[in-house]
Amino acid sequence: MKVFTSGIAALGMAVSAYAQNLSYGADNFYRSPNVTVHPITFPTQNNNTIAGNLFTRNNLPLNGNASAPAIVVGHPMGAVKEQSANLYATRLAEQGFITVSLDLPSYGGSSGFPINSVSPELYAEAFSAAVDYLGTQDFVNRTRIGVLGVCGSGGFVVSAAKIDPRIRAIASVSMYDMGAVNRNGLRHSQNITQRQQVIAAAAQQRWNEVDGAGTLYVRGTPLNLTANPVDREFFDFYRTRRGAFVPENSTFELTTARSETSNVRFLNFYPFNDIETISPRPLLFVSGDQAHSREFSEDAYRRAAEPKELYWVPGAGHVDLYDRVELIPWERFYGFFRANL
Repeated sequence: MKVFTSGIAALGMAVSAYAQNLSYGADNFYRSPNVTVHPITFPTQNNNTIAGNLFTRNNLPLNGNASAPAIVVGHPMGAVKEQSANLYATRLAEQGFITVSLDLPSYGGSSGFPINSVSPELYAEAFSAAVDYLGTQDFVNRTRIGVLGVCGSGGFVVSAAKIDPRIRAIASVSMYDMGAVNRNGLRHSQNITQRQQVIAAAAQQRWNEVDGAGTLYVRGTPLNLTANPVDREFFDFYRTRRGAFVPENSTFELTTARSETSNVRFLNFYPFNDIETISPRPLLFVSGDQAHSREFSEDAYRRAAEPKELYWVPGAGHVDLYDRVELIPWERFYGFFRANL
């Protein structure tokens, strides 16, 4: 049984009629006539089945010579691969990279229970499992595999790369440190007492569920427009056809929701501890200079060792870099992966 906080159950009923902002070429569902998409699944060491898409350029010879470089792309936290990850994977595939977008464990088409549960360790393992998958394809050079994480996946790919040196180049865009934001709030707006109240509520809900109550889900992004500029950013993507119309799957009902009892696991998630040990493998952090999340890219860059780069996109906010193809610095990503894979 699933129990939803106010309004969550309505998510799958309709997409908002709000006139979404499609400026700067917003094109989350971009498809390329030059790229073929192959639905795939692969296992993790924890026996999760990960659902993904494999993208290959049509004229790229897949002749078994194990020469092609490859990139694994992760979606924003609470989203599915059809939201932002497929766009990045498609554009990179147009450049000749073999790419894989994936659903994190318990999201989208990937296995995991409760659905939409928080498991940072399993998220990182999913990226390593994608490396396993790519490394067994006879057209991929297993020494030329990189990762790109959008939003929360930016932290998850760093977490994976720290213990998986097979990941040769690491990029993030609009990175969120899901550990830090849950501990401290944006710009340290949450104090210890407030954090303890969140922990106490999750602990009480565990008792409720042990005693027979259904899984309680809490929203990750707003259901209604508010005056809060961060809420408005997320609403415009997740609650309109700009980013919410996902015909390839039926996961929209729970998009951005997370089970309350598992969400506190983020409090023990510190992806940037020991980030310097990734060196000498290169790191690229891309963020909008107006992004509410810019503090996380700044923190990661400060802690990382060389080679590293922090690139600011002028005038861009956080969600802008999910899908606004005229703002996303494609050449920066293409050049980074060409130089390092």
